[in-house]
Parts: sequence; C-alpha cells; structure tokens
Amino acid sequence: MGDRGQRGPRVVVGAAIIARGRVLACSRTGPPEVAGRWEFPGGKVEPGETEVAALVRECAEELAVRVEVGQRIGRDVRMGHGRSVLKVYAARLVGDTEPQPLEHSELRWLSPDELDSVAWLPADEPIVAALRPVLVTEADRAARDG
Repeated sequence: MGDRGQRGPRVVVGAAIIARGRVLACSRTGPPEVAGRWEFPGGKVEPGETEVAALVRECAEELAVRVEVGQRIGRDVRMGHGRSVLKVYAARLVGDTEPQPLEHSELRWLSPDELDSVAWLPADEPIVAALRPVLVTEADRAARDG
C-alpha cells in the first residue's frame, strides 16, 4: 500500500478558547480560497507530540498566549478528502495575556448569539454547533458570578 509510515489521517487540533461566556474566533489570512473565513486556532500535531501539547504550542505561535486544554468539543471532523481529521478542545487562557493576531487578520470574541455572525470554515461548522450549548452554560455562569 505504501502509506509512508502514516497511521491513518493526519490529526489537526483546534482550540475553542472560552472566556467570560465567549469563544475566540480567528479570521484566516490565506490561502486565497479560505482568506476571510473564520476558524478556531490550532494546527497539525507533529510526530511524537500529543494533541494537547500541539494545541498549547499552536496557541503560543498563533496568538502569543498560554492555554490550559480541557474537554473535547464535538466529534472528529474529516478534512481534505479524509486525509486529515480535526479534533477541537475547549481551552482557557492562562495568565493575563490577551490573544494577538500573529497569523490571522482579525480576532473576535463571540457570544452564543454571535456564533453565526461570521463565515466559519466548513470543517469548523459542526464544532460551532456542538460548542453552542457549552457556551450558553459558560455565559450563564459568567452572568451569575458577575
């Protein structure tokens, strides 16, 4: 078969960074066919790296923040004609650093009602649907705790 040592699809991880009942959305700068579409920050898991370690590294590289990774959000999403699989995790910022758009054209914090206000990448759409109830719970908790 010649799978070049690749075991199944390449894993891509994404972070649904949640703060005060909102989630961070990032606008892509490229490639041209996806520029201006929105995604969760993240990237490919490198050989020998855990999914959590990859997510921590990617958030540092793309946003200059430290994150603590939590539960999975949604299911595995097949991408690139099945060559990759996207796995998204809830995450929280560690420390006071605000995310910086180092690799994105724009960042937005979206409340549960604002999730549909941006054009998400197709792979992220099922995650957005799975994220909605989680965000509503977080928003309610943020409102209660003041």
